Amino acid sequence: MAVGALSRPFTTISSLSHSNTPTSRPPPPFLNFRTAHYHNLRYLKSLHLLDSRSTKFRSPDAVHSILATVHFLKSKGFSDSDFPSLAILCPQLFSPDFDPTDIAPVFDFLAADLSASIQESRGMILRCPRLLFSDVELCLRPTLRFLKQIGIENLNTPSNLKSHLLNTRVEKLRGKFRFLQELGFSHEEAAKVCRRMPAIFGYSVEENLRPKYEYLVNEMERDVEELKEFPHYFAFSLERRIAPRHLHLKQRNLRIPLHRMLLWSDQKFYTKWK
Repeated sequence: MAVGALSRPFTTISSLSHSNTPTSRPPPPFLNFRTAHYHNLRYLKSLHLLDSRSTKFRSPDAVHSILATVHFLKSKGFSDSDFPSLAILCPQLFSPDFDPTDIAPVFDFLAADLSASIQESRGMILRCPRLLFSDVELCLRPTLRFLKQIGIENLNTPSNLKSHLLNTRVEKLRGKFRFLQELGFSHEEAAKVCRRMPAIFGYSVEENLRPKYEYLVNEMERDVEELKEFPHYFAFSLERRIAPRHLHLKQRNLRIPLHRMLLWSDQKFYTKWK
């Protein structure tokens, strides 16, 4: 009897707890989904990609789409701190309808044609996010070819000027180049001006360059040769710098080289030519 009693299996505390309590199970799938969706919303809000006061773009599909763009850009070297400025300058990047694969050719172009590193590409795009929406074949590649032909170098070095230059249609660049040739610059002289002062491509011919040239010739009675020696003349304001200083000198029957007339500070200029 004693032996039989010992031969029966006996119940332990652990076996009781195991047999009497339900088996531990993972939370229902909808709880996992809600938790993940909540964390995704918080993350996108922290990047300033979602307005905390708006329910727009908060559906799971919309959030997933925006996250896909974020992950794509992060794979191209962008960091969390870059996204707020991108969202302000180029909000369509973070539309639920946006497909990040549409901008992949731009990154390929920057790497292959421009020889830009990941960080250089990032720097250029941060300075001009509209680059991402430029057509490689119709805009970026023809523009790059033209800029290289006239000798502008180091275009892969990030700067506001170079980023916006690259994003300019080649027809606009050629229009500024032709204008210089119409003034009497040879092809090489015009190319030299553009290399020395690539910002000239950002000036309007009719609203900026032509009025300054006409003032130089008609009012200041100077010729294009002086312009060739000092093309930075075009960089100064006609109303605030060129005309006032010319009239100041004219009243005193003085004539000095363009660079001395324009480069000096107001204090130095007006002290020297009282």
